[in-house]
Amino acid sequence: MDIPDIIEDIIELLLSGLKDTDTVVRWSAAKGIGRITSRLTYSLSDEVLSSVLELFSPGEGDGSWHGGCLALAELARRGLLLPISFPKVVPVIVKALHYDIRRGPHSVGSHVRDAAAYVCWAFGRAYFHRDMKDVLEQLAPHLLTVACYDREVNCRRAAAAAFQENVGRQGNFPHGIDIVNTADYFALSSRANSYLHVAVGIAQYDGYLHQFVDVLLNSKICHWDKGLRELAATALSSLVKFEPEYFANVVLEKLVPCALSSDLCMRHGATLASAEVVLALHKHNYSLSTDKQIVVAGIVPSIEKARLYRGKGGEIMRSAVSRFIECISQAQISLTDKIKRSLLDTLNENMKHPNSHIQNAAIEAFKHYIPAYLISMDNKGMNDIISRYLAQLSDPNVAARRGSALALGVLPFKFLSKGWKSVLTKLCSSCEIENNAEERDAEARVNAVKGLVSVCETLTEAGESCFTQEDESNLFHFIRNEVMCSLFKALDDYSTDNRGDVGSWVREAAMDGLEKCTYILCKRDSTNQEKDSYFDPVLANDLVGGILKQAVEKMDKIRESAAKILQRILYNKTTFVPHIRERDTLENIVPDEADFKWGVPTFSYPRFVQLLQFDCYSKYVVSGLVISIGGLQDSLKKASLTSLLDYLLDDSRQFSLSMDILWVLQKYRRCDRVIIPSLKTIEILFSRKLLLNMEAQTPVFCAGVLDSVAIELKGTKDFSKLNAGIAILGYIASISDTINTRAFSHLLTFLSHRYPKIRKSAAEQVYLVLLENESLMEEEKLDEANEIITETCWEGDVEEAKTRKVQLYEMANIGNAQTLLNGTEIESRKDIVRQKVVSTDENSSYSSLVGSAGF
Repeated sequence: MDIPDIIEDIIELLLSGLKDTDTVVRWSAAKGIGRITSRLTYSLSDEVLSSVLELFSPGEGDGSWHGGCLALAELARRGLLLPISFPKVVPVIVKALHYDIRRGPHSVGSHVRDAAAYVCWAFGRAYFHRDMKDVLEQLAPHLLTVACYDREVNCRRAAAAAFQENVGRQGNFPHGIDIVNTADYFALSSRANSYLHVAVGIAQYDGYLHQFVDVLLNSKICHWDKGLRELAATALSSLVKFEPEYFANVVLEKLVPCALSSDLCMRHGATLASAEVVLALHKHNYSLSTDKQIVVAGIVPSIEKARLYRGKGGEIMRSAVSRFIECISQAQISLTDKIKRSLLDTLNENMKHPNSHIQNAAIEAFKHYIPAYLISMDNKGMNDIISRYLAQLSDPNVAARRGSALALGVLPFKFLSKGWKSVLTKLCSSCEIENNAEERDAEARVNAVKGLVSVCETLTEAGESCFTQEDESNLFHFIRNEVMCSLFKALDDYSTDNRGDVGSWVREAAMDGLEKCTYILCKRDSTNQEKDSYFDPVLANDLVGGILKQAVEKMDKIRESAAKILQRILYNKTTFVPHIRERDTLENIVPDEADFKWGVPTFSYPRFVQLLQFDCYSKYVVSGLVISIGGLQDSLKKASLTSLLDYLLDDSRQFSLSMDILWVLQKYRRCDRVIIPSLKTIEILFSRKLLLNMEAQTPVFCAGVLDSVAIELKGTKDFSKLNAGIAILGYIASISDTINTRAFSHLLTFLSHRYPKIRKSAAEQVYLVLLENESLMEEEKLDEANEIITETCWEGDVEEAKTRKVQLYEMANIGNAQTLLNGTEIESRKDIVRQKVVSTDENSSYSSLVGSAGF
């Protein structure tokens, strides 16, 4: 048979197309190779196959491997790859199934592995089972390792699909159907599920365990992805139960030297894997020999001696070493006194590390290390450890404060039983905001709250036999009077920094702590024979009120957390919390259902706003509600305001709301975080004609608001506060009550304010007030006053503004004009002096302007 010369050129072109950088070109070239080869003789087809196999040489890139796999798949799918060629093709496909080339901080090869699985899938469709028997026995373990342990979900599913195709078409494969059912499409969607459950289910069958272990040891625990290394270490430990002897004698022997490897990925993965294997052997009641225990115990000192904490990857190794110490502590590995001291020093260093992940890993290790190796210490040694951590609570290094608070929280009862009062006292003081602004740290306070609650739980769970009756009574009184008080103070932590409302972390931890301490006190009351209860109605009201306040504030996460905590308190099945007022109403508002979206404002606010009708909770709800209504977030403002307006459709409810608002203004005096949104809330309600028609209560409410406005606006530079206060003065001046004269007089003072923008805003309000309330000025002077207001350039010369203000005072018969003029001159002199003092800050007024805009 004569073949035209042009065919050779075409095949050469298609073979070069298999190496193209574009996937579409490679796929088209593979299709072309398949079509042309189907029309060639056997000898020529074999030459084409040899040319395709040359694409898999080590020097070729991932594009060539991908194109070669696609070409092999096309040849196999068309039956052009004869069984006699399998010995040449199968080893190449096995390599392609594990193709993963590291490039910088990542790797390439997922497309090659996917295409290799496609080749295996094509094998299953094109050949008889007698031809595929030996091939399937070679490919099956590799397909299943890819299906279980590949990093990419598409490769895992492709390998599983290829295995399923071969099992379904070739048949008679041992446990094939069971494996297909285990490694299905959905089970492989989660990488963790594939590693920890699917692989374990497959490894129980003969012929797969050692293959799986080899893949984990050779390519997964040294993978470039840190998360994959950690998962591979856990996956390796999950296979220990099938053959503990093999893991103790073979696997562990391979892992220990790798923990000191020069390659960061290898030593990190080997350290974690060694730890997990040792712990798994212990859990399956396999005892390591003394020699092996000595080798395992020496890993951490060897890492420190090699100074592997330094340089790149030092932080990663610190986390791994902490996990290693945790595992050997749980496994009760024998340690010498020198190594015990060395490991404790290592944990102390890691607990002072600024990285929270390293710190948390060290705390978890410390939690198991103390009872495993230090519980038999004498009293002096225990006191030294506690004294060290108590001293670190006052350390200028914030990382040391964070770690020591958590460390105290995980100490066992034997360490805390003698000096519990000093520990609790110090932790209570650490929950408070630091006096020195430079030393303030929200994470340290969060950890102090967590440590405080953990110590309380440790002390109270020890049982009555561990304390004398007097000590036990003192402990619960301390929790009632001091610990709960500190947690309530932490619930008012609204500190901020450049990260935003970092105080919310403290508040969230405080709510969790209040819940746990409530259960502690209630459990004690249920078994206590004394008349006085530790959890009384006052404490119950403060608890529920504080949580309700958080449930109506502006942060979605905090609202959701508060609602769930309240839900757990109301419906706790193990510990009943008594003395909760209006419990039935609270249970209607917060049902015992898990799928409620408390973080959605349109869902939560209409429920919680109903509690405004109860005096025991209304002040707490109002103090949180004004933050949302007067905030900057439009969607939150709309949802909270709509809920409040719906609640106020009943006019009789306005009186109690007005009293609660006055309480908020008094309680949070000069606290801009609350006062500014409160003034904005009052302004919004006044604009809706609410709180101004309460008959005898209106003058009382307005007088209280005016008192607060006078205090809050005095000397302030905040534009948003000034604008809200001026608007409130305008609304009060517009009502037909004698209180309007006082509001109007105060409003006129802002006509000579140092900020032009404020003078203009005040002038606009004066104009609107005179249109609304003509009783403030005689009728013949009204037109002249309006003319002064409209024709004066209030954003111009401040001296002219002061003169115009005096004229308006005279027309309104408010005060003595000469006195006002003298006062104006004095104020002018003060302004000049003030301007000289602050002239160095050219942006002082502009920063306030930017702040008022919400930036």
